[in-house]
Amino acid sequence: MTWWTYLEDRTRREVDAQVLDDRPLAAMKAVWEALRPLGLGVREAEEVVHARYEVLGDRVRHKAPDPLDVPSLAARAAAHPGRVVVVEALWDGDTVHDWFVDLVAVLEEPSGEGHLATVHRRPGGPPPGRIADEAGRALADHLGVPFHFSSPDVPDDEAPRWRAVSR
Repeated sequence: MTWWTYLEDRTRREVDAQVLDDRPLAAMKAVWEALRPLGLGVREAEEVVHARYEVLGDRVRHKAPDPLDVPSLAARAAAHPGRVVVVEALWDGDTVHDWFVDLVAVLEEPSGEGHLATVHRRPGGPPPGRIADEAGRALADHLGVPFHFSSPDVPDDEAPRWRAVSR
């Protein structure tokens, strides 16, 4: 028996609606909140949602990919408070999207970072690391700041961050 069978019909409909709208985190939250009293962990909730993505297949209304052209990325960078001091690419992943790369603007003041784009693997397309590397370098060149990507060829969500290696 799977965790899915323990969900009430109302929660199943909610989860499927979230999956159909390509909102995996909201779907995972619904599953986890409903089944946490039975011992379900976040990882198992993620697996339930991944299975629903597979069941619903082509009916899922996937979001359009983030634009990766320099003008779009530069506009996103300019929308963050503070001066961009570096453009950084970071690996992340989950069971729904596999490995993907987030492009972020590292900010001087206020200290922190702002999300610029997420690069997912596309069927038949180049690896997301290569795409993110090209887009990040182009934006960094445009802004006149460094670009940092610790592991462009191999997914590594524990690779050193720019602030750690620049000290």
